[in-house]
Amino acid sequence: MNKDQILIAAAQIFGNKGFHAASMQDIAEAVNLQKASLYHHVNSKQEILLELLDQALDVLTEQVGNAIDGNGSAEVRLKNAVFAYLTTMLEHRDLASVLLLEHRSLEPELQAKHIPRRDRFEKLWRDLILEGKTQGIFECAEPALAARAILGTLNWTITWFNPQGALSAAEISENYVELFLHGLHGGTIP
Repeated sequence: MNKDQILIAAAQIFGNKGFHAASMQDIAEAVNLQKASLYHHVNSKQEILLELLDQALDVLTEQVGNAIDGNGSAEVRLKNAVFAYLTTMLEHRDLASVLLLEHRSLEPELQAKHIPRRDRFEKLWRDLILEGKTQGIFECAEPALAARAILGTLNWTITWFNPQGALSAAEISENYVELFLHGLHGGTIP
């Protein structure tokens, strides 16, 4: 048994039961350990949560960073970022669920450790939108607000996406990009 296996099991349990309803006993049973033996690998449920949140952001930051790194207009790179974020989140659904639904369960001192990682991730999106605005491709008064709106939309997909549903992750990504870039109106508001 190793720590990675414990984290995978914890992500599944937190994703299914929620952080507060899950117990260290649940995690120990999932990895066939005695509860006391689990503490040989981890110190607390809070430590597990922090590691899962950081792991999720590391995976997402890497994938989105790779998607926007390189040449291409801000519009193309935004499209790539949306696709990378959505597909990565849905491929790592347990981990993403913990990130999106349980981050508020961290105790304040651990929140302080986690927030800089979250801020680096959001900065990728803000910088891309600001770049598009500077190039005259995007029009938005507040790039930080636009980034949060995009992330909020993408984040909630985890709660309703059905892999057997009418739209694939790629098709949802295309629809989102169209909405983000052209809005419902398809032009400026009169």
